[in-house]
This record gives sequence, C-alpha cells and structure tokens, in this order.
Amino acid sequence: MNITMILEMAASAGDRPVVTADGRTLTAPELLGLARSAADRFRDYPAVLYLGTNHLAYPVALFGAAIAGVPFVPMNYRLGEHQLDGLQARHPGALVLKSGDLDGFLETTGAAPRGEEPVTPMDQDAVAVLLYTSGTTSEPKAAVLRHKHLLAYVLNTLEFASADEGAAALVAVPPYHIAGLANLLTNIYTGRRVVYLSAFDPVEWLETVRREAVTHALLVPTMLARIVDVVEGDDARTPTLANLAYGGSRMPQPVLERALKVFSTTGFVNAYGLTETASSVAVLGPGDHRKAMSSDDPAVRARLGSVGRPVPGVEFQIRSEEGEPLGPDEIGLVFVRGDQISGEYSGRSVLDSGGWFPTRDRGRLDAEGYLFIEGRADDTIIRGGENIAPAEIEDVLLTHPAVNEAVVVGVPDEEWGQRIVAFVVHTTGAAVPGEDELKRWVKDRLRSSKTPDSVVTREELPKTDTGKLLRRVLLTELENTHA
Repeated sequence: MNITMILEMAASAGDRPVVTADGRTLTAPELLGLARSAADRFRDYPAVLYLGTNHLAYPVALFGAAIAGVPFVPMNYRLGEHQLDGLQARHPGALVLKSGDLDGFLETTGAAPRGEEPVTPMDQDAVAVLLYTSGTTSEPKAAVLRHKHLLAYVLNTLEFASADEGAAALVAVPPYHIAGLANLLTNIYTGRRVVYLSAFDPVEWLETVRREAVTHALLVPTMLARIVDVVEGDDARTPTLANLAYGGSRMPQPVLERALKVFSTTGFVNAYGLTETASSVAVLGPGDHRKAMSSDDPAVRARLGSVGRPVPGVEFQIRSEEGEPLGPDEIGLVFVRGDQISGEYSGRSVLDSGGWFPTRDRGRLDAEGYLFIEGRADDTIIRGGENIAPAEIEDVLLTHPAVNEAVVVGVPDEEWGQRIVAFVVHTTGAAVPGEDELKRWVKDRLRSSKTPDSVVTREELPKTDTGKLLRRVLLTELENTHA
C-alpha cells in the first residue's frame, strides 16, 4: 500500500476540486496527472526536499515522490542558511525544490509529456516522508514515517468521501509540520477541498474563511489567539465554519473561552499528536467542548483542559518513572501504541518491546479515559524533592486578567535544587500587575512551594513558528543574566 492510493481513490470518484492556492484550483484527476508527471523526474533522485511555503507544488511533490518510490522531505524554509545547508547535506544528491522554484516546477511538470502510466510501488514499509523535529531542545532529528503509518492514521479514523459537497478546509500551518501533511491526506480522502494560505495573517485568515466558504480549519494556539484579538465584538462572522481544530502546543484557557464565544456556532476540536505518531492520537471533540462548558460537575468541566480520548486504533498508558503502569488520575509518563505510531528516527526505533512509544510528555488519564497533558517530562521542576509541573503554575497565572501568556521554568538553586521562574506577557490594555501581586495570585491558589521565586515580564515569548515555546531560550537568557 502507498499513500498515493488516497489520491487515486479521490480521482476515481470524479472531478471534485481537491486543492486551492493563490487563486488556482486543481481537481483530483488533475493533481494525480501532475503527480505522475513529477514522478518521471523524481525517479532520478534518492529523495525530494521541499523548502517552500504552502503551494500547489506541495501536494504535487508529495504524491509525485510517493509514485516514484522516493522519500519526501519537507524542511523548514525559515531556518538560517547554515542550518539548512547542514540538513541538506544529510541528503546528498537529492532534488531540492525551493520557494522561488515552485511556479516553474508546476509549469514544467504540467507541460512535460508523459509516457505510460507509472506503476506505483506498493511496499507499505517503504519510507514515505522524513520530517525533521523542531529541535527546540537539541539538533533536529529526522522522524521516519512509512506509508503504513500514514495510511493507518487516515483509514482508521475517517470514512472515504464522507464530506458534504462544497466542504473546504483552510490550512495555514506550514508544510514541514505533521499537521500540514496529515491535513492534506485526510481532506483529500474525505472529499474536502484544501485551501492553502502561504503565510498566516489573522485578518487574511478571517477573510479567506468568508470568501472561500471554509467549513473546517486547523490552527495552533498562537494563531487562534491572534485571530481572537482581531475579531471585533463577539461574533467572528464566519457562518460556514463548522469545525475548528487546534493543537501543537498548550491552549491558554482564556483564549479558548474567548474563541468559543466569538465562534459560537463552530464545533471545536483539540487534537493531540506528535510527528512520530503520524498526527493525532487523541481528540477532544465538539460534543466534549460543549458538555464541559455547560457542566456544573468540576470533573467534567475540567475536561476542557484535556486533549480528549484516543482515536481508533490507538491506546495510551501512563507509567511511573520506574516503568510501572499507573491508575486513573495518577500523573506519570505518557506512552502510546498503535499501527500509526512510527517512533523511528533515521533507522533507529525507540519503541519498547511491547510496541509502546515514549512521548516524553507527562500526563494522566481520568476514569473515563480522557488524557490530560501536564507538560514535557524534561520540563518538570524538582524543588526541595517535590516534582512540580510548570503547566499547573502557568494555568493559574493565566487566570489573572492581566496575564495573556505565561511560561514557567526551573533553574538551579543551591538550597532547593531548583527555583521557580515565571515569564509573563501582559494583556494589552490591562493594568500591569507587580511581581508581588502575581506571586500572591499563585500562592493563594496553590501551595507555597509552587509559588514562583521570581516573575519576569516580557513583551513576547520565544516560540517556533508553529507555536511551541522555546524554554531553552529563556533558560539561556537566565544563565547569561546570572553569569
């Protein structure tokens, strides 16, 4: 099996449009024809590297590589020249498609004469895509996604051609992110037209939803926060938007509650997944959001802060540091297992003997199987022998009306092992609270041991372009300050 099967099925169903970018739309048969032409060229290379934005060339190159039987490698075009050179050096002889080349690539691919219809390799164990991790704490690693992993995610969770006529999905996340890849495959399979934004802008995003009658969209939390900020009044005026998914990093509760208000007729979905899991492994659906918002039961309302329950074909396990399975509501290390799970880096698998993948997240499962992520295991603060999850303190800080964003880190301390430092970004237009006020705010709601030792105000927090906080940047900043 090969991911091209998804496009071939869509093409066999008729001339339904499947992708729109920069005012141009391709039907499924047109996209398949371009991909087959591209494959004729790709067979001469060991891999295809994509260093461009969201563009019609992206699906053409992805499926073209699959038909040619070579790995597709989307890279972060925003990286510095030195970093990009280093990543490209890992793929000697590969074909490189850069942003400035994409229009020409499409033109020459469409004009190229094609011989016999190419035979698509059907080895499900072959490498489909190599995705480099963001490298927020170390050098980027190439996560290996084989055809079987991507197909398992699509086939286990969705029904073919199940979307309504005219359904359209707006994709603003970059093509080198697992969400960008997964959205393309799932929307083509279900029959939704993918509408691409080459670069995210909140005003343009809203205008595109209205102009293209977008029914589905995916955002990272920082994008949603920016959109909410530009909405005038309490109505986003997006009547066609039926479903809005978010994920990629923790969603601040105030942002989510504001979004639920301005997109009052939209169903919200929290999707949790990793590059190594071929996209989402847990989902908190629209019904869960509505039930949590309206419930008087604290346990049910708390589920608004969860990432939901596992998707079909996936199971979770919470383990102690010693590797023992834990029970409901016990916090530990999150492991995941299923056919879509890769857990492989350039030929090195990190799955254990039972096929479980260590996500390196800390979390808990409640009695109904809802997963709560408490943060990365590496981020845990150990203060006076007590394990403290930064997320717990961050959530409390975010309930302060003048705090828009917050991140908490632990730094070395001779007496306590680690001390707690909070970084905050103030809400625009709100009175700026003092450090002591924010400390008291936390102390009144948590134990004294979880109160920040210091609170640092910043105009913005360092993040990747997909919204992940760069804690190491803040830690380096603190080290340099006290050097």
